[in-house]
Amino acid sequence: MPEILEVESARALIEARALHRPIAKVHAPDAWFLKRGLTARGVRAALTGNQLVDARRRGKLMLVDTASGVVLGLHLGMSGRVLIDGEAAGDPLLYASNRPESAWHRFGLSFVDGGSLYLRDPRRLGAVELDPDEDRLGPDAFALTLAELRVMCAKSRAPIKAMLMDQSRVAGLGNLLCDEALWRAGIDPTRTASTLDDDEVRRLHRAIRDTLRVLGRRGGSHTGDLTSQREPGAHCPRDGAPLQRRTVGGRTTYSCPLHQH
Repeated sequence: MPEILEVESARALIEARALHRPIAKVHAPDAWFLKRGLTARGVRAALTGNQLVDARRRGKLMLVDTASGVVLGLHLGMSGRVLIDGEAAGDPLLYASNRPESAWHRFGLSFVDGGSLYLRDPRRLGAVELDPDEDRLGPDAFALTLAELRVMCAKSRAPIKAMLMDQSRVAGLGNLLCDEALWRAGIDPTRTASTLDDDEVRRLHRAIRDTLRVLGRRGGSHTGDLTSQREPGAHCPRDGAPLQRRTVGGRTTYSCPLHQH
């Protein structure tokens, strides 16, 4: 499922393949997919004849600037992919079908040159909006500073994993990346965030950076050392202890009871 690494790959594809191409037509067949009051008529009026000029990202939210000043917000949801002229980026679709079903094209742009951009989403959990409120999100996980993480932890009584997955606190981290970072940091995901001492916060900050760097190089959020062991009866890749399976923040969570405290 898309986390910050998959969304970044989709953003990079838009940047490389979709900018400065006049838009001839907007494909918006699914009213439910359009959010925050947006209608098919409204999105067509805003984008037809326009051009995409920049592709940004804050956490899992893609922000595509247009020549008119309107910002197109794209959410991949749980199984979304961006397709540009047939090339895809986003969710590796390990847990959803990757069949080329046109019915799954929830939103799209046809360019004057004959090419296209589509958001394909089998599970229909993504979204499209115009001029999204970027400030509802916390700092992007790639840019998260130690000072910011230290303040967040000190103020939070939530389990540390739940705090990290709260997009208003840290934008971009999801289930797999949080489990991997906490496993690398040796911190139990159920620990109350405010109980972490300064050394533990430093260790966690370093683990988040390392997790994003290493898994980004490997190809996505599903490539973590712990991720391959996320199944009943599996053992910790570091010390061989049986992994513990719990629910934290509403998500299935794997951790090592031996080295995560």
